[in-house]
Amino acid sequence: MTTAQGSGPRDVAAYDYVLPDHAIARAPAAQRDASRLLVVANASFDDRRFAELPALLQPGDVLAINETQVVRARLRARLETGGAVELLLLRPRARAGYDPLAREWLVLGRPARKLRAGTRLLVGEFGLSVVEVLADGPRVVRFDDGVDAGTLMERHGEVPLPPYVGAGDAARDARYQTVFARVPGSVAAPTASLHFTEAVFAALRSRGVVIAPLVLDVGMGTFRPMQGPTIDQHVMHAERYAIPVATAAALAAARAEGRRIVAAGTTVLRALEAAARADGTVQSGEAETELFVTPGFPFRVVDLLLTNFHLPRSTLLVLVAAFAGYPLVREAYRTAIERGYRFFSFGDAMLLARDPLSARPLV
Repeated sequence: MTTAQGSGPRDVAAYDYVLPDHAIARAPAAQRDASRLLVVANASFDDRRFAELPALLQPGDVLAINETQVVRARLRARLETGGAVELLLLRPRARAGYDPLAREWLVLGRPARKLRAGTRLLVGEFGLSVVEVLADGPRVVRFDDGVDAGTLMERHGEVPLPPYVGAGDAARDARYQTVFARVPGSVAAPTASLHFTEAVFAALRSRGVVIAPLVLDVGMGTFRPMQGPTIDQHVMHAERYAIPVATAAALAAARAEGRRIVAAGTTVLRALEAAARADGTVQSGEAETELFVTPGFPFRVVDLLLTNFHLPRSTLLVLVAAFAGYPLVREAYRTAIERGYRFFSFGDAMLLARDPLSARPLV
């Protein structure tokens, strides 16, 4: 990242950086755990492989993972009057959780100008209508009587791979799911967890690392670009999360015994910190979060963060900078580019410790 003259860590411009095109990972590594892992600690940068992660953690560490599953939410529709549009089903309108039987859904569409209220659409043999245009961009669509959204997605939906990786196929779709994906509901993968394999999990358990699952449905709140010149002007969209009682208990025991809590990805960190009480324990149950982690955020739960390299000017990059410290993350990104790391969803990962000063405002 490069800081523009006169900008500080609360300016969106401070989270911009120039990335060579060849550094964008347009395909996954040949093997999931063959990805590279940049270990960032004490202002040093150590080159590892993801398969080495178990050796980098300590017995008793709790590794929290996101068991969400990416659904086939991208639909290629046609207008009854002619012309093609693309829809991305975000979530049912009436509830945050995934419900394949829901008739009304929030969607993103392009070209948006063709999706006015009252527009009729067809996806294969299924009919639907745009019933409302929301102020911040999404549309509300209603499926015709008798249409099952789950069946529609299975027959005609596509896994919503990021546009910069190109077209999908069965193999690439499979690599855009984690090996532990279990609960349908996301429109993007928790990418830091794409590197895990069963062999890595076996080594983690043998090492004495506790695996603690939760779910956060990745939606518009995660990938929506920041609006305005400062991060304080950005408004997050709500995303559903669910934390099992057993996971909350494992986290509480670790906190009481001084053991570390490791978040496998920014989605896990947001769920844990959103559910945190003042004493650092985590409330179990299901809820929604609009949490935007920015510099000065008072972290209560997570000690280590495993994460991929994120898009410029993204809320995810802001979160990582808030967690590990803006200057260190800026240097880590510069180092990763110099050393040929691969960026974004199919790219490499890094492991960072929480900045002990991260709870203090930077400006």
